[in-house]
This record gives sequence, C-alpha cells and structure tokens, in this order.
Amino acid sequence: MYLYNSATHKKEEFQTHTPGRVEMYTCGPTVYHFAHIGNLRSYIMEDVLEKFLRYSGYDVNRVMNITDVGHLTSDADEGEDKMLKGAKRENKTVMDIAKFYTDAFFADCAKLNIKTPDVVEPATNCIDNYITIVSRLVETGRAYVAGGNVYFDTSKLDRYYVFNDHNEENLAVGVREGVEEDTNKRNKNDFVLWFTKSKFEDQALKWDSPWGVGYPGWHIECTGISLKHNGEYLDLHCGGVDNAFPHHTNEIAQSEAFLGHPWCKQWFHVAHLNTNDGKMSKSKGEFLTVSLLEEKGYDPLAYRWFCLQSHYRKALVFTWENLDNAVAAFNKLIARIAGLKPEGEVEQEVFDQYKAKFLQQMGNDLNTSMGVTAIFDVLKAQTTDATKLALLADFDTVLSLGLIEKAAAKRAELAAQQTAKTECGYTVTGEGDPAIDALVMARYEAKKAKNFAEADRIRDELKAQGIEIVDTKDGAAWKRV
Repeated sequence: MYLYNSATHKKEEFQTHTPGRVEMYTCGPTVYHFAHIGNLRSYIMEDVLEKFLRYSGYDVNRVMNITDVGHLTSDADEGEDKMLKGAKRENKTVMDIAKFYTDAFFADCAKLNIKTPDVVEPATNCIDNYITIVSRLVETGRAYVAGGNVYFDTSKLDRYYVFNDHNEENLAVGVREGVEEDTNKRNKNDFVLWFTKSKFEDQALKWDSPWGVGYPGWHIECTGISLKHNGEYLDLHCGGVDNAFPHHTNEIAQSEAFLGHPWCKQWFHVAHLNTNDGKMSKSKGEFLTVSLLEEKGYDPLAYRWFCLQSHYRKALVFTWENLDNAVAAFNKLIARIAGLKPEGEVEQEVFDQYKAKFLQQMGNDLNTSMGVTAIFDVLKAQTTDATKLALLADFDTVLSLGLIEKAAAKRAELAAQQTAKTECGYTVTGEGDPAIDALVMARYEAKKAKNFAEADRIRDELKAQGIEIVDTKDGAAWKRV
C-alpha cells in the first residue's frame, strides 16, 4: 500500500512500527456547532482509509478526540473559546453544548456510514495527562511561563514548518480580524500549552495546575490523548488540510520535544470541500449540514458517493448541480445492481482476480475514484450474478455505500410495482430486467395521466439504451435491439 505522506511530501510505502498493527489518530470535531458537509468530507475519507487498512489485513486502533474545551476562535491561540462562544449563543452550559453537538456529530456519521472510532476521548477527560506533558516541557526548557500562560518555545526546534508544501496563509483559516498580538510570546510561532485565569477571566471550565487555575491549549490535547491511547509511537495521523498548520505542526513540535524521539510516521491530510465562493465554513453562506441535505430530499449516502468520486488530496467543488449529477449516477447504479439475480455459483477465480485489482487500485494512495470504477468493472464482467453480488458486497465493506441493502430495497420496490401492474391489468414482458420494466411501467402511467411529454421522454431514454417497446392490447413488450 502506498500513501502520500504530508510530512515527507511524497507518496511512499505504508509502514508501521509494529508489523500488522496500525496506531491511527484522527483529529475530531470541536463540538460547539453542527458539522458541515465540508468537515464531514474529511471524516468520510478517513473512514474509508481505516476500513481499507482493515480490509488489507491490518489490526487498527483508531483514536479520535472530542474538543470540548480550549479551541479558540483563532488557531493562533487568541480570541474566544469556541465552546464558550457556542454556550453563549444558545444560553446553555458548555457541557450541555458539548453533549448535544457530540451526539449530533455521531448521528451524522451514522447516516454517512462512518464507523465510530475504537476510542473516542473528550479533551476534558485528560487534564492530568496534559499537565504531566507541559510540566516536563517546562522542566527541560522547551516551554516557558509568561503573563500567567505556558508557551512552547519554537526557537529550540531544528525545524518547525514540517508541512511547508502548504501555504501558511491559506492554512491559518482560524485567524479572525480584531485579534490582538500576544506580547507574552518570545517568538512569533510560540504557542500556548496552558492558559490561566489571568488571560480569560470568563472561561467556563478551569482546573488547578502548577501555573495557576486555567485550562489547556488546543494543540496539547491531541498529543495527550494520542499518547494515552496510541502509545508513544504513532503510525498514522489524519485530519483536514486546514489542520496541517498550525495544529499538526504544533503537535509534532510538542510531542517530539516531550518524547525525545520521532513520533508519527505518516500524515494524511484531506483537501477542502469548496463552494463556488471558496472554502466551505460555518460563517459563510448557507450552512450545509447532513440534516439540510435530508430536508432537501437527498440521501446522505449519495453525498458519500459524491465524495468518493474525487481523490482525497484534490479540492472538491460542491454545487447543487454537481450533487444532483452524483445522485442520478448513484440511483442508476443501484438500479443496475437490483437487476442482478443471486443465481449460479460464485466463480472463485474471477472473484480473486477482481479483488486483487481492487486492492491494487485502492492501495495506490487511497484512490477512491478507481474504487468506484471497480464497481462498474464488476457489473460488466463476464461472470455469474452471484459472483458480481459477492464482489460488490466485498468492496462495500470499504466503500460503505449500502449497495446491497439499497439494491434489495429497490428490488422490493420493483416487485411491488409488478404487483400493481397485474392489478391494473397492464403487463410488461421483456428480458427480465426490473429496471427496464419499471421505466416501461412509468411510461404507461404517464400516458394514462395524459402526460405525453413525459411518456415520450421515457420512450426516448429507453431508445437511447437500445430498448425497443411494442405496445399490445394488454400492455407492452420490450426487447434490446
């Protein structure tokens, strides 16, 4: 398997510290509001990666944090705590906000077939871990106390800008106007490990520490949680590309200063989901959530399908037209699968051949667009329907599009339509393709309603597929020409 490593800026063979075992960490949500579909693109791609690692035979321990304290409106450690901001907005306590939006996040994930990680740890559970790490950094001279806060000293690093193939200005998306310069810092890039009450008097959540009553900085949380649950050698760290700087940059700095050795082998960053106006965010334009997609009549898994058609390292442009095109393609795919009959034996040699190809294609930097292509290759294969269905079910353990379940539901729907045809005295005979039968039946219903434009449109659609319809006194017969 080969993955692009954001830290080395090249595609390289995936390797782990312990053979067959993957210690994987995913930056989780800051639970002050609903996740928008741009956030969820990253979680979809990370979910595919985890499932593909398991599919490839790895034992995976995936850990995710929940940021319920300490993430400021500026990723440069300034401004108001996002959790406090959310609590003020809704007139609730910070912990009420955290629980509500944590539950909402995982409900959205379930709708998108995103697996819950093995470990989910709220930041507020690990205060002692952060204090231990910060204390050692202060003792070893890698951190200093100024103005009541504890700062990491980046001047002690041989290299700070690890992800320097990304544009710093574009990545620092958390910075907001009206933020004052922090004069306590010795160096521009120094960042806060621990805040005290001297800086934020109205902070809702505070804990005792050697430096006074306060709370942890955002960056130290991921280090503490990963060290607690993944150990001191991490194989794979994932997140959106906007986390690369400064969050992941700071994680590397503090983790390796604390540990005294290299920390994480592989960095996996997912590109932005953009609109025509630029990067999607909670503060710009229409707030696009999974719930909004559902309100507009979209199946959340059609959005997952939309994401899988593009490579994770390429920015993806969201428009309603693009989503509609993806929905149409997804529905046609389900209809084709619904036409398969679980008959005949699974041809093991064919199965193994297509599975090997899927492994190779997906193993080339998690190429999900080729994984989608593999589905259509199977549908065109000269083999039994039983083999095709077995392969599609196998691939879907990684892609998680609900192919078999949706096809079964479509088949049941078509069977119900067949019953309706008999009851109304109209029959359709053809070559045993339920999807074509349904279109012929829809043409009949349109004609019956005197919607001749729609009837002609369906006839033309079938003609374009090489289907000829012959009307009879009892119904219609069709054949391929």
